[in-house]
Amino acid sequence: MVNQTLSEDEKVLHEMGYAQELSRRMGGFQNFAISFSIICILSGGFGSFPIALSTGGGFSLTVGWLVGGVFALVVAAGLGQIASAYPTAGGLYHWSSILGGRFWGWATAYVNLLGLLFVVPAVNVFLYTITKDLWFGAVMGVDVSTWTTTTQIVAVAAITAAQALLNHFGIRLTTIMTDFAGYLIFVVTVVLIIMFLLAAPSIDFTKAFAFTNFSGASGGDVAPESGPLMAFVIGLLYPLFTITGFDASAHTSEETKDARNTVHRGMLHAVGWSLVFGFVLILSMIFAVPDLAAAAKTGWASFNNLFIAAILGSPLGKLMLLAVIVSNFLCALAAVTSTSRMIYAFARDDGLPFSGLLKSVSVKYRTPVAAIWATAILTSLLTAITTPLGAFAALSTGSAMYLYISYGMPIMAGFFVEGKSWNTFGPFRLGALSKPFALIVMMGTVVVTIAGHVFVPSVQADAAAGTDFVPGLIYYSSGFVVLLAVLWFGVENKRFKGPPVGDEIAKRQDAIAAQEKALAG
Repeated sequence: MVNQTLSEDEKVLHEMGYAQELSRRMGGFQNFAISFSIICILSGGFGSFPIALSTGGGFSLTVGWLVGGVFALVVAAGLGQIASAYPTAGGLYHWSSILGGRFWGWATAYVNLLGLLFVVPAVNVFLYTITKDLWFGAVMGVDVSTWTTTTQIVAVAAITAAQALLNHFGIRLTTIMTDFAGYLIFVVTVVLIIMFLLAAPSIDFTKAFAFTNFSGASGGDVAPESGPLMAFVIGLLYPLFTITGFDASAHTSEETKDARNTVHRGMLHAVGWSLVFGFVLILSMIFAVPDLAAAAKTGWASFNNLFIAAILGSPLGKLMLLAVIVSNFLCALAAVTSTSRMIYAFARDDGLPFSGLLKSVSVKYRTPVAAIWATAILTSLLTAITTPLGAFAALSTGSAMYLYISYGMPIMAGFFVEGKSWNTFGPFRLGALSKPFALIVMMGTVVVTIAGHVFVPSVQADAAAGTDFVPGLIYYSSGFVVLLAVLWFGVENKRFKGPPVGDEIAKRQDAIAAQEKALAG
């Protein structure tokens, strides 16, 4: 019998075969803030702006944002329903294992982990870029043309180490930072909307919703030349680059109070508010661009040019740039939190090499310190490897694509077993919408996968990168699938047991009590 002095959260966790090792300090706002911080419309909403502008122009920026944002909301609802039933750290892996079986859970874990490992360097490289080009270059007047790829690699590694250090010292410190990020993003977004509107030559809704195919040279070769439909599909990467990472609310389930009633709200509110505020911000940015065709032709420089012209001319604008820089730092801080919890949860079931180390928890700080520093090391290595190869586009695109594939996997599994082997539900249910939403998620995941691979094709020669061949995203995906197949059929199919089920949960109860007693000191 379960000890009646336990909280409801601890009872649920014990019933799934796990000890309460992490410190459960997060409330509803904190759980929302960590996802809202990772989404950070001041990160992806700015860094990916040229993708939509240089594909379908104003139409991709506005209508594309709404389509992608509503899709993200449907995904969050599908995940929220499962999170309400199974509130565990590393949720996606655990959910897919329960609903789809041992292999499906194992594969979901690796796909989700790859996406998360790509997110941290993607954000931190953007943080480095805007700090270099906008703060040091445009504001301080420093000649940044001499800054090399080595400068970038070292700077990003230092930024990531600082984020890992903050995570190391406990979820309380991390939540203070992400709470601040939540308020900061709201305030800065509102101020920037006003500043963009004041800088706008006119409020022209026509250009905000007009479709023009800027793919290829007319869009500065941001995206390969495509037909109108594919240009719009590629443009959908813009909202999905931005509104992603909201699984952080699920990954921190074991650190959230009343998780069954809280986690789904955290995801849905983070996506919903990002969708609304992001749309208004995009409209103001479009209005502030005098000529969309001319801006699109500048390619990846289009956002920097807009920000310099519309914002940086005043002291308030410079202050807003600093706030954007801080927001991006906190965005990646939250991503380190999410990734480390995924590593910890998967290692807890011996799903990773060095699982014995990676599942360890600091007695003093109640954080998975080994998983945190593994996250920092792996993401810094990814930056060091991809930067000299000129392959960073594949890494940043893959972050969104692989995450959405991993989001679709437990939802897909749930589609086939809901009402059959899946009979454990939480307070949040989609009811009649459950299966239609799951179908939308499955179809949308296919679209995202196609868009990602078309957007990052292989390049035969790239003088700037100093190489004759830059591999496209298809190379990464193919290599990843081959690696997973070799691992599963060669080793993991026989070794990996998955999360505890049935009698194994009952057998773990003594070990759970011992673990919690040891951590309690």
